Amino acid sequence: MAGPEPDPRPDGRLVAAALGGDEGAFAALVGRHKRQVLRIAARFSRDPHELEELGQEIFLRAYADLGQYRGEAPFSHWLSRIAVRSCYDALRKRRREVDTLPLDDAAPYMADGSIPGTENAEAARNLLSRALSRLRPAERLVVTLLSLEERTVREVAALTGWTEVNVKVRAYRARRELKRILEEADGGKR
Repeated sequence: MAGPEPDPRPDGRLVAAALGGDEGAFAALVGRHKRQVLRIAARFSRDPHELEELGQEIFLRAYADLGQYRGEAPFSHWLSRIAVRSCYDALRKRRREVDTLPLDDAAPYMADGSIPGTENAEAARNLLSRALSRLRPAERLVVTLLSLEERTVREVAALTGWTEVNVKVRAYRARRELKRILEEADGGKR
């Protein structure tokens, strides 16, 4: 059984229709851009329940701010900015509720830097996730966008509203802090 046909109208017309009270037009925008939004949010949350809530929050913000969309850039870019800022806000909120499990408990770490067992990749991901969770929200945001999503400095500046120089400075400081956290987890053996 096939779902309803996607709305063929371009994003700009769907935005205008949604602003005019057409709820189906906004639903079409959500359907069209949900994967993109969830892909961005997935970099900031691994918990499926939290990811779904974050996606809903992003679309609620987009709906509330729809009148601010001017059509100067594609709707997907405007929505990406809202998604990144919403994720940043969620990181700051989560930082206040940070879980205090020490990094050494997250994964066993050998003196040579390797992680024992057959789950090396999974253990490394867990260790990195724990280390990232200890960064301040702005640091985590810039590391995630630059290193994990492989975005350019210019793209990060456009998404966050920071200057390119500010992005570079924040990235340098964030990487330095991440290194310190990982060395601390390793007992300073590096």
